[in-house]
Amino acid sequence: MSAFLHYVTLLAPMFGLSALGYALGLLPPWRPSWSRALSKLVFAVPLPALLISLLSDLSSMPPVDPRLLLAFFGSCFIVFGIGRVVAKLVFGLDGVGQSVFALGGVFSNNVLLGVPLARVALGPEAMPSVALILVFNALTLWTLVTVSIEWARHGAFSLAGLGSMLRGVLTNPIIVAILIGTLLGVSGTRLPQPATLVLSALGSVAGPLALIVLGLGISEYGVRQGLAQGLAISGLKLLVQPLMIWGLALALGLPPLERHAIVLLGSLSVGVNVYLVATQFDTLKGEVASSMVLSTALAAITTPLLLALQGALG
Repeated sequence: MSAFLHYVTLLAPMFGLSALGYALGLLPPWRPSWSRALSKLVFAVPLPALLISLLSDLSSMPPVDPRLLLAFFGSCFIVFGIGRVVAKLVFGLDGVGQSVFALGGVFSNNVLLGVPLARVALGPEAMPSVALILVFNALTLWTLVTVSIEWARHGAFSLAGLGSMLRGVLTNPIIVAILIGTLLGVSGTRLPQPATLVLSALGSVAGPLALIVLGLGISEYGVRQGLAQGLAISGLKLLVQPLMIWGLALALGLPPLERHAIVLLGSLSVGVNVYLVATQFDTLKGEVASSMVLSTALAAITTPLLLALQGALG
């Protein structure tokens, strides 16, 4: 219990910032257009600056066990398959709906929540593990859902569908920042001191602003539409995926720090990218929005609980 309370205390300010954004978004004078404008600004400037600053130090970071990629993304593929089965057998969804439903169970809010929470809960020693997941996360999971949807639509893999996905991914400022930061980090290229200072200054405000933006965003979504499916997606995301990551990490013999880092990332709420996919394919928009609200609120309890359990069980 003391470990659980310790993590709750550590993470409460982070989730508190999201709650502040949520409350702000509910005030009568606040306009949704302001939330969207602030969100675009945060995604276009501070968050990319934070990611470039973080990933450009890859070459100087301590080495991490690469098997964490197998544990994390192996769980994503397994839970994605479970999600499709649940979506079909329990909710009777078609192939496209199954794919979006399943994506909600594996796509975490790693940028908005993962980076600041991992830094606070696990310390800077965990950031190399977080950085390695960030490098592969978006492209891997976007490819997974795109192939799944293309197969559901046409019964075969479509290069046109993959091309459309790549265009969408590579024009995303977050992905561009990850690619730039990774190239700088892998090559060992050092940015000029003025550029480093600017990126550091912008990155220092990215975490708090991102959490407030997350709260503003979920204030626009209700939980009434598709509540049952929203709860099911949240269950996959907050319980099934982190437990699957934990099991694979133990089976692979990952060191505790890497294990804790990837379980934390897997335990986070449904990522905003899932809503973008639902909007793009015009399916489950209300259900995914519901899962975002529910999973963000519930993660304030489940994430500290999972971290405490890992510590208690060695």
